[in-house]
Amino acid sequence: MADTGTEERSERSSKKNLTQMLAVGTIVSAILIALALSIHWFPTQASTQAGPIDTLYDVLLIVSVPVFVLVVTVVLFSVWKFRRRPGQELTDGPPIHGNTRVEVIWTAVPAVMLLALCVYAYAVLYQIEKPQKGEMVVDVTGQQFAWQFSYPPSSGGGKTVLSDQLYLPKGQPIEFKLHAKDVIHSFWVPSFRMKSDTVPGVTTSYRVTPTQTGNFAIVCAELCGLGHSTMRSTVHVVEQPAFEQWLAKKGGGGAPPGGTAPPTGSSGGSQGGG
Repeated sequence: MADTGTEERSERSSKKNLTQMLAVGTIVSAILIALALSIHWFPTQASTQAGPIDTLYDVLLIVSVPVFVLVVTVVLFSVWKFRRRPGQELTDGPPIHGNTRVEVIWTAVPAVMLLALCVYAYAVLYQIEKPQKGEMVVDVTGQQFAWQFSYPPSSGGGKTVLSDQLYLPKGQPIEFKLHAKDVIHSFWVPSFRMKSDTVPGVTTSYRVTPTQTGNFAIVCAELCGLGHSTMRSTVHVVEQPAFEQWLAKKGGGGAPPGGTAPPTGSSGGSQGGG
């Protein structure tokens, strides 16, 4: 009878501890998720690809925060509950047999979560990399420590246009063909959310469709030498007439309209990272 009473008290205590941990974990998770979603992690969205990528990031935060809180809560509770007390320095802990049901659950649930996130991430990747009608190709060449941009004859009025400044028309689907002359670089426009390595001897690519006029930072996101931090440039997204005017003048040896600054637009692209 005594053993039965002890087991019942132990079971009630375990259920109480579990309820407390779940309550604390739920409250902390809700607070941290709200905090994480309130932070502006990225600069201004300036492409059609930016929205789906930001949404994917939010979903990863919503899933990751409770997992983090669960693990930390169990660890801290275990450290407190099962700590060694005075007088127990020379004793061993009680032998505990594994719980098959719990082991199956903590293996299956993370596996299903990871599979679901992988499927969702692949769907986003497929969506943002899908070819668009009427794409304009822009060749991007990286070298220590500068970027050069090339517009093919089909875009440059019958001749190839070279520029150290990147001008793009708003709403025009773009395919960047990426090249490198010396070492590996990484062509990244934070406001577009897209990034890809430029590899010597290999042509890589990605697609964007600019949705907002303005000046946006271009950053090399791959350590490429002593001058890596200086390997920056700017993409100027302008309206179609302004782009055509710049392209015509550039092709004829003239300057971009208004010097190097496009028509007034968003300044969100001034944000970036290296």
